[in-house]
Amino acid sequence: MSEQPVAAAEAGAGEVVLRLSGVVKTFPGVRALDGVELEVRAGEVHCLLGQNGAGKSTLIKVLAGVHRPDEGDVQWLGEQVAFSGPQAAMKAGIATIYQELDLVDYLSVAENIYLGHEPRSLGFVHRGQAARQARELLGRLGHGEIPAHRLVKSLPAAGKQIVSMARALSHSAKLIIMDEPSAVLAHDEVGNLFRIIRELTAQGIAVVYISHRLEEIREIGDRVTVLKDGRTSAVNLPARTTPTRDLVSRMTGRSIEYVFPPRPDTEPGEKLLEVRGLGRSGEFTGVDLDVHSGEIVGIAGLVGSGRSELLETVFGARQAEAGTVVMDGRGLPPGNVAAAVRAGLGMAPEERKSQALLLGQPIYRNMTLTNFSSYATAGFTDTGKEQAEAMRVANQLELRPRDVRRAVRTLSGGNQQKVVVGRWLLGGTRLLLLDEPTRGVDVGARAELYQVIRDLAANGVGVLLVSSEVPEVLGLSDRVLVMREGRVVRTAPATELSEEDVLDLVMAGSLTAATTEEVAA
Repeated sequence: MSEQPVAAAEAGAGEVVLRLSGVVKTFPGVRALDGVELEVRAGEVHCLLGQNGAGKSTLIKVLAGVHRPDEGDVQWLGEQVAFSGPQAAMKAGIATIYQELDLVDYLSVAENIYLGHEPRSLGFVHRGQAARQARELLGRLGHGEIPAHRLVKSLPAAGKQIVSMARALSHSAKLIIMDEPSAVLAHDEVGNLFRIIRELTAQGIAVVYISHRLEEIREIGDRVTVLKDGRTSAVNLPARTTPTRDLVSRMTGRSIEYVFPPRPDTEPGEKLLEVRGLGRSGEFTGVDLDVHSGEIVGIAGLVGSGRSELLETVFGARQAEAGTVVMDGRGLPPGNVAAAVRAGLGMAPEERKSQALLLGQPIYRNMTLTNFSSYATAGFTDTGKEQAEAMRVANQLELRPRDVRRAVRTLSGGNQQKVVVGRWLLGGTRLLLLDEPTRGVDVGARAELYQVIRDLAANGVGVLLVSSEVPEVLGLSDRVLVMREGRVVRTAPATELSEEDVLDLVMAGSLTAATTEEVAA
């Protein structure tokens, strides 16, 4: 029997503009939304909370018209709707500002604001009129200093966000959905963002604000809805007065089972990786960490905390500006992937389809990429040897199907990830860096990947992994580093940390301090 969401008293804001009832959205192998409830009123900031995988992104796409719900009702301005696509949702007055801003860098500010609905007359675009109206919208947002003719590419992150808001207003939006809008902003820019949001709500525009940062929700939010595993675990909670412990507990209770291999009783081996004082301006600073042979070290943190950038810098894909990376006692030159690979490092990036795989090529060719020269003699490739070596690793990783001549694009997400891991096994990798290793992998295939990672460690490979899912980091790792805003704020054995501990560290600072403040209030 599913858990019933906790509801707060009705807010005294404006009339209801959006109401979702029992919304369900299913994808192959996963029920992303399972009876979601949501109510948003005119002139309010309604905050949406939930861990990665809770269903926030899918819900945003349902509201934006990208996905159509399989079940349930969506009411907009009192009428039941089923948007045929993003343009239909935008035309109805729902605008979405995604975390990865969907602007066109080589178009001007005005062209981005009116892209797809340019002022026209007799079939001709009125660029002058578009520029004038763009300046009016930017002025309405308090940023009339942004030139309408300027290329978006040259704007800072905060400026691009203003352009996205102006575009939403150009469609006469009555509801603006903001997905992690502060993730790319400096501290002083967040205050300006909040000023703009307050001005929008004062005009009766509703805002759905998605964030992991509880201090922001308390400052800008009116009500909070919490998602957990695709379900609504709490609705319409008061943003400023709901205790931190209540919000965290509503996010952490789980129905999804994580099946992790048991941790070995043996001690890890010799030190493989030593990182000291590593830093990159605006991304992370002063990072110290070690990884030993046979050890799995996990990094937990929010998007924007610097965790993925740290992994890429260790691998040499980004150039360190401070600190050192030492592998097997030898320093690695910064920004040199080839040197890292020669030293025994391998990396499976977050975006495996675009960054790690040749989707149209067969499995065996993807596996042999890093040491392709060893399969060539006198300019000719020994395809039979390639396939035999790839098959050996495919058997080791229990790849399905085992036909290494198949194109990688035909594999499931979990098996594609195994191909990336298999590539480094063929290359004799001693330290494997994994960025979001189970992203896009169904629940059943995750258990297989967990076993693969644990088996690698049992064979002496060191593993440094990043994951947005706190239970995954805690269940799979031997030691855990917690990152917040570019700094490591805690390092501890995984057995000494709870999910609540980690969420508190990455989201709200000290839970004890927050609780004390709430009691004092």
